[in-house]
Amino acid sequence: MDSPLKYIVGFPAKHAYVDDWFLMSSPIPVILIWISYLLFVLKVGPAYMKNREAFKLFNLLKVYNLFQVAFSLVQFLMAWELVKPAGYIGITCDEDEQSQRRLNRFIYIYFWAKFSELADTVLFVLRKKQNQVSFLHVYHHSITLLATWYTLKIEPVQATAFLAYINSFVHVVMYAYYGLSAFPALTKYLWWKRYITAMQVFQFVCVIIHAVGNYIYSDCAPSYILLFTIIINEALFIYLFGEFFVRSYITPKRKADKAENAVKAD
Repeated sequence: MDSPLKYIVGFPAKHAYVDDWFLMSSPIPVILIWISYLLFVLKVGPAYMKNREAFKLFNLLKVYNLFQVAFSLVQFLMAWELVKPAGYIGITCDEDEQSQRRLNRFIYIYFWAKFSELADTVLFVLRKKQNQVSFLHVYHHSITLLATWYTLKIEPVQATAFLAYINSFVHVVMYAYYGLSAFPALTKYLWWKRYITAMQVFQFVCVIIHAVGNYIYSDCAPSYILLFTIIINEALFIYLFGEFFVRSYITPKRKADKAENAVKAD
């Protein structure tokens, strides 16, 4: 009979070998790195750059975004191999040790992807684009890093592969856009930025539906902590990304149309 704690906190120490992996034995190193990240992007970095010229970093940006496209594509393909046998919801749990180790290795790779993406904010700071270091940006990078560590350490269930699957696909498109935008001659062809934000909102909706579906129909349902963390954060992301979409693309168009109509009326 399953312990009631299974539904509250997942399966702590179920796969103890994960503790031997770098940064996985204790949350303290990850938390310290996260705090250092916050201090740099919010305080130390802006203060250091205040009286300095912005770094151009053109070549670094090209290499970084190319790396992220390739890394995201690898994660997408790995996640597909995990999602495909289980189907969209993953009604049954595949708990043999070989399959679990395969899943854990993938989540660990995904965890390192979240680490590498912290460089997004650092590059913004060094290029003096502090306006892009928004609450949405910093919160998004922070929660994905910490939640991925928690998932691997406490609750590495099959259902979590779907979130990584859809997120990795979005990141392939997103970093491809950023990489191409590093080439000034291509800027006029990059008309599809708004659709990246729309894709992000769509992925959050899909993740919520998937998490609820697993809770209702799967015999490897997420714990209450993981379920509510997913729902609350994805709902918050829907609001924040949706608000960004309206502010960036809908409101300016309405203002432009209003101004155009006013000119025609004159």
